[in-house]
Amino acid sequence: MTIQLTKDAFKKDVFDYENASEWKYQGQLPAIIDFYADWCGPCKMVAPVLEELSKEYEGKLIIYKVDTEVEQELAAIFDVRSIPTFLFIPVTGTPMLQPGALPKNVFKRVIDEQLIVQKTPVAL
Repeated sequence: MTIQLTKDAFKKDVFDYENASEWKYQGQLPAIIDFYADWCGPCKMVAPVLEELSKEYEGKLIIYKVDTEVEQELAAIFDVRSIPTFLFIPVTGTPMLQPGALPKNVFKRVIDEQLIVQKTPVAL
């Protein structure tokens, strides 16, 4: 299930941009934030894909949604100029901003290669 984010929830669960100068993700799992609007056709096309991915990666990844019409400040902070735009957030490291409706296979590739990086067990 995707989770709707407000400004207050974003500051608590993702990043408190008002009190921190350097990016520090506050979550325990990697995340994707979907910046969207209800009137946006491509956003509506991507929404079911994100729901599928949220079920497929349950317990490994969190998918948030930010309504840019309601949460204009959040959209401005990330300089979202077109929707949908996605913020891919690894647990550590720098988030990646990607505008445009992406197909499911691209989301899966980014999730598997950039967000959920499997650590290879070391043989003793």
